[in-house]
Amino acid sequence: MLPFIAATGIIIGVFLALKPARAIEAQRRFYLHINWKIEPVSMEKELRNTRLMGLFLTGISILIFILAFLKA
Repeated sequence: MLPFIAATGIIIGVFLALKPARAIEAQRRFYLHINWKIEPVSMEKELRNTRLMGLFLTGISILIFILAFLKA
């Protein structure tokens, strides 16, 4: 189960790192459905932070993936 979760984290992290604008737009649309309107103060900073979050998530997920197979 842990390798599946790690692989999912890698996929999501790569998506966030490569397509931060699409991730932000998906989040914005989701919040519109629950009657909240969100707008980033600075889109440039939001894109940078989303990309960094994706890289961090990818790195942590790769580490978890490796550790899961070393323990097995």
